[in-house]
Amino acid sequence: MYCHIAAFFFGFLLDLLLGDPHSFPHPVRLVGKLIAALEDRLLGKAEAETDEAKFKKGILLAAAVSLIVAAAAAVVLLGAYGIHPVAGIVVETVMTYQILAAKSLKDESMKVYRCLKDGNLKGARKAVSMIVGRDTETLDEEAVAKAAIETVAENTSDGVIAPMLYTAVGGPILGFFYKAVNTMDSMVGYRNEKYLYFGKAAAKLDDFVNYIPARISAYLMILAAYIGGKDLSGKGARRIHRRDHRNHASPNSAQTESVCAGALGVRLAGDASYFGKTVKKPYVGDPCRKVEAEDIRRANRLMMRTAWLGEILCLVMLAAVCLICRRM
Repeated sequence: MYCHIAAFFFGFLLDLLLGDPHSFPHPVRLVGKLIAALEDRLLGKAEAETDEAKFKKGILLAAAVSLIVAAAAAVVLLGAYGIHPVAGIVVETVMTYQILAAKSLKDESMKVYRCLKDGNLKGARKAVSMIVGRDTETLDEEAVAKAAIETVAENTSDGVIAPMLYTAVGGPILGFFYKAVNTMDSMVGYRNEKYLYFGKAAAKLDDFVNYIPARISAYLMILAAYIGGKDLSGKGARRIHRRDHRNHASPNSAQTESVCAGALGVRLAGDASYFGKTVKKPYVGDPCRKVEAEDIRRANRLMMRTAWLGEILCLVMLAAVCLICRRM
């Protein structure tokens, strides 16, 4: 347990220091390739089949990817600890670092901020297209900034707190299981003609594994808003979360998005275009003022404070478990 606590903390620090260098091979990219390869084999044969057949193949995809990724993580981690405890701590630290995504989320969204500040709308559209799934070619400056903020808000849970919680509870094995599920949802969890039935199992599994973490993330973010300085409103975060946390087709996505909207005092969400089709979405927050580029920085500050609160919560939880085990 002490090895796990040390690796958990150092992995978090590594993420804050290094982020996700593009030149460094990342396991999640391998997970993406695995999903794409299995999708090609399964969906390629299922396109002419019934909706029920597509759904069953989607279940097979979700089960296969989850089990393969978790098993691979177990082999690497247990193998390292089998060699030596120090080797185990080092490997677990690196694996934990690769599971978390706080700095990379900040870095990618700040690329959008810098382009907007420089008046480079074309560059901002391209930068935001790298972190959102919607169409970005016709977005104006406010819409680009809003898209970046929404991504930071939603991924405070999906990319930071949720994987952190799973890794704290079950180590990198459970952490990578979560990453596999989340990656599947981002690749095949769309409600369009191609993925409506094939990606349903992955989308539902993602909803399930994020249900509790999304709510923990929201309350941590509300607390972060209270201690976030004059640019963030804790009262607004709490009020808008209470009112708008269900304003999304997903049971989880509006949790942190509503907190962020309330903390910033802006309105987020609303209709968006995906693959050339407009998707109707309810708004989150109040239009007290227009969304501006500076809100991307504020959202990132809120995300980073939430990450630290999540880390402290997990460390306290792990320390308490250690004390209980020692007394038994």
